[in-house]
Amino acid sequence: MLDVDCERSKPMPNTNLVQCLEVFTYLPGTHRPGPGEHPLQFNYSFWFSRKSPGKQSSVANYDQNLKLIATFASVEQFWNTYSHLVRPSDLTGHSDYQLFKEGIKPIWEDTANCKGGKWIVRLKKGLASRCWENLILAMLGEQFMVGEEICGAVISVRYQEDILSLWNRTASDLTTTSRIRDTLKRVLNLPPNTIMEYKTHNDSIKYAPVTKQLSNIIDKHLLIKYVFTLLSDVRFVLISETTQVLETQMFL
Repeated sequence: MLDVDCERSKPMPNTNLVQCLEVFTYLPGTHRPGPGEHPLQFNYSFWFSRKSPGKQSSVANYDQNLKLIATFASVEQFWNTYSHLVRPSDLTGHSDYQLFKEGIKPIWEDTANCKGGKWIVRLKKGLASRCWENLILAMLGEQFMVGEEICGAVISVRYQEDILSLWNRTASDLTTTSRIRDTLKRVLNLPPNTIMEYKTHNDSIKYAPVTKQLSNIIDKHLLIKYVFTLLSDVRFVLISETTQVLETQMFL
């Protein structure tokens, strides 16, 4: 449990995310607790990724976009990093924060992740920052009580919704995945009727090309629908203007 009362560092003035990446990536000595600090059970690393505009999604592109922010080993080091980061609700575009145990990369193919899966919770806009903070504090405080099963957590900021996910090592261990689900519901204070999805990383890898293809089809369909709506509006305006002209001529 993170029951230590640690004062957060004050954010640096005029700090943006790029500056944070430049500062924290090269902080020396963050892999072990400092004198008098409160050690965590595991070391963790913050990561950040953002989809490049105009580029199609792929495993290679995702890997290239991953940026390591910092690795920390104590409660104090966590707050020193976290207090300088932009909150998820304030991020724009297609962005992700990842918090994973040191040595585990937040990709499906990592040896710690390849046989695992993730619980997924879809959030309405505006809830990401609070839910993300509640989740990572519970994770760092070992509230899930599943030993080394937890690999990390991800908050994915999207245009219409935000997606919170918690990754674990062993998808086939139903007892463990059920315990993670129940603890996640409690930590996030989710209503009983909240829909949660568990997805194995094998399925994610297997169906990624199909999902991308469907996404492209949906995007094209929405574009066609938008164009037809626009043309219909223009046609309506032309008909209305023509009708007004005819009515005016009738009374001349």
